[in-house]
Amino acid sequence: MSNGNSHPVICESRLRVRYAETDQMGVVYHANHFIWFEVGRVELLRQLGFSYRDMEEHDQCFIAVVDARCRYKAPAHYDDEIIVRTQLKGVRESVIHFGYELVRAGDGTLLAEGETTHIVTDAAMKMTPLPEKYTKAFRAAVGR
Repeated sequence: MSNGNSHPVICESRLRVRYAETDQMGVVYHANHFIWFEVGRVELLRQLGFSYRDMEEHDQCFIAVVDARCRYKAPAHYDDEIIVRTQLKGVRESVIHFGYELVRAGDGTLLAEGETTHIVTDAAMKMTPLPEKYTKAFRAAVGR
């Protein structure tokens, strides 16, 4: 998951597949992967000392998803423990890119890879630059 830069921050979150997250075929329903990406993203921000809530309430800084992709590699099943690896892949003035890997904890099987692209907006949903304190921290987390 490395992006070639020195010392990128990779956050690992763990979750367990709930029965309600599986479909009639007994595998995790595909849309749940995007929920797990969000879990990883929120935890990565916390690891960097920030939270979505504070960004929105104190800085009027909102991060809207504008593109989301997932490549499914292997199925996950009820009660599997999943590791969500999340990494900031890039930061520009008003655009943030995250990368994800979903791995089965028991055997290390890569279940899915994904990316999300976000734009920074104000409360009126107008695109705006990411505040400097976040830009600095996010660029450091990318490893540059």
